[in-house]
Amino acid sequence: MGDIPSPVLVAFSVGIVIGLTGMGGGALMTPALIFLGVPPTTAVANDLVAASVNKSVGAAVHWKSGSPNLHLVKWLLIGSVPFAFAGAWIVQAIGGEAEQQSFLKLAIGVTLVLTASTYVVRMYLELARGILDDPDAPEPRIRPLPTLLVGAVGGLLVGVTSVGSGSLIMVSLVLLYPMLSAKRLVGTDLVQAIPLVMAASISHVIVSGVDWGVLLPLILGGSPGTYLGAKLSAVVPQSVTGRGIAIVLTLTGLAMLGVDPVWVGLIGGGLLIPGPVGWGILRRAHGVPAFDHLPIGRKADASSRD
Repeated sequence: MGDIPSPVLVAFSVGIVIGLTGMGGGALMTPALIFLGVPPTTAVANDLVAASVNKSVGAAVHWKSGSPNLHLVKWLLIGSVPFAFAGAWIVQAIGGEAEQQSFLKLAIGVTLVLTASTYVVRMYLELARGILDDPDAPEPRIRPLPTLLVGAVGGLLVGVTSVGSGSLIMVSLVLLYPMLSAKRLVGTDLVQAIPLVMAASISHVIVSGVDWGVLLPLILGGSPGTYLGAKLSAVVPQSVTGRGIAIVLTLTGLAMLGVDPVWVGLIGGGLLIPGPVGWGILRRAHGVPAFDHLPIGRKADASSRD
């Protein structure tokens, strides 16, 4: 195990989270690469290329189960792909190498904090609205213009920072389509994210190229991790996973923004200790056990279903 490069293990862990929650790996992988010493522009470019492969694995699992809403995917892609493709040139237009690296660290930090906030909103909406993994639930009526706008904003964020494909877009879909089941929500997001991330990755490869020493470990670790996470998504309690992700994203975003480590630690302690208690109280207020071992949105008898 000691001979395995650390990026492989990090990518495997991030891949599990992608498969479990449908959130974009860039929210975790890009900051991890930067903390490992990879320049932000290189981290974004290589993470996007790796995500094109890794998300395809998770999407294949959800496609096999018949969960994605392809009509919804179509309108998301019309909005997201052009903006995602423009991302690398937007970064390039910022200025020289130093200016680009500084801009990306700031942009990624802000996007991570925003992503953490929207992820908590997503968890609350799933809890409050009782989204169920019901395969017989009717498909929602698609709202083209708002869906296209969600895709455009998500595509711009992904194209610039590699963050947002599976977090900001997902919470927007929960708001637009509250009756869309959790299973279809994750499957739809994973499927639409493939062309979105590919468009962003192509533009970054054209502008920045790839670093095979960074890219290969991401693919070797991320693909099996994503496959495993997608398989486990039916049994792992996403409420617990989601709270942990929100805390990690918040602290990582603050660190990227240059917040004093003492304050980051204090904020982390505040989120880690009172946070679960407050969330348990909120769950009880909505008639859900404070510490349920089932994923959000599943009924008590969900364990008896495939």
